Amino acid sequence: MAQRRLDSYYPKDDYLEYIQHIPAYSPREMYVLLTERGYRGQEVARKSVTLFAYRHIRRIKQIFTERVRRSQLPGKTNTLLMGPTGCGKTFMIELLFRDILKLPCVIVDITGFSETGYVGRDPITVLTSLIYSAGGDQKKASVGIVALDEFDKLATTQNSAMFDGQGTTKDVAGYGVQKELLKLFSATVVDVPLEHNNTAYSPHLRMSTQDISFIACGAFSGFKGLARMSGSTPKMGFHASVAPREKMHKIAFRLDDREVNEIQNFANYGFLPELMARFTRIVPLDPLEETTLRAILNDNVIQRFVNEFKGEGLDLHVDEAVVDYIVQRALRRQTGARGLEAEFTRVIEDIAFHHFGTAQGDVVLRLHGDEITAELG
Repeated sequence: MAQRRLDSYYPKDDYLEYIQHIPAYSPREMYVLLTERGYRGQEVARKSVTLFAYRHIRRIKQIFTERVRRSQLPGKTNTLLMGPTGCGKTFMIELLFRDILKLPCVIVDITGFSETGYVGRDPITVLTSLIYSAGGDQKKASVGIVALDEFDKLATTQNSAMFDGQGTTKDVAGYGVQKELLKLFSATVVDVPLEHNNTAYSPHLRMSTQDISFIACGAFSGFKGLARMSGSTPKMGFHASVAPREKMHKIAFRLDDREVNEIQNFANYGFLPELMARFTRIVPLDPLEETTLRAILNDNVIQRFVNEFKGEGLDLHVDEAVVDYIVQRALRRQTGARGLEAEFTRVIEDIAFHHFGTAQGDVVLRLHGDEITAELG
């Protein structure tokens, strides 16, 4: 009966006009637009996420503007992006959903959440944030995207809390939050607080999650080593094999489809199997390679600093040897694109301090041994 009422409900004309004006790019067009806006690498993940975006928008348009019954369409999709730090997970979401598609989209760090009734943010308030991102418009928010960053930190193996009768400590940061997210991932109607405190005195509204898609992102450190051990035959005694510690905790690792599509690996890692089953697609992202890092450094990071220096009356030039040095540092540190910006910011900081507001002309960065120097022309 509830599903029939939801199917028979259609918003007013102004909302239908909003749905009609959501860009209907093809997956290929979105892929190209990401490249034009500075996204580099991750070809497989880009194809998967742009297809996810296309299906999300196409389904919404069919339901609200073409009057296709929900029962005749596939359900909403949820996606999990797994990859090391700095590989472009959240950057892709920001560019695609906020900048290109301009859908209501909120990226939330899930580590600050706890089970309802405990200190910390209630998981239901991710929908409160989504309403804020839609300018307070509940209807627009009801077709938006929620991205849960640091999702892997919810794994119960990553904290010392006990649960399900295994001890007296209440698990407020692991299974508790997972169980509450399970409800949101499903097509359900929930009471959403209009304030993040979610107290009994806060105003609430009824909201359906049947057209809200969720994207979870996480580095999943140690997952590969765990998957390898769970996939091998257990051995005991002198023949037991233990995965090297550096492999278990390597930052920049590659996952294959077999490893990420085995639900038991996630259960061993500390996730509810039924929660992982709510993800229509689990997409592994690779560590960024040298050529991709170089393109990001030249096209994105350095270009932004060139623009900033130009505003100060300075023309910034960076030798290729400096680019090579910074890329190699990022590869050794296994911090991906995030490491590039951190390293270049460190290099440029002293130069900006001495020259901003006091000098004009050319600034050339050169490498001398392991030291980067600036020459003012």
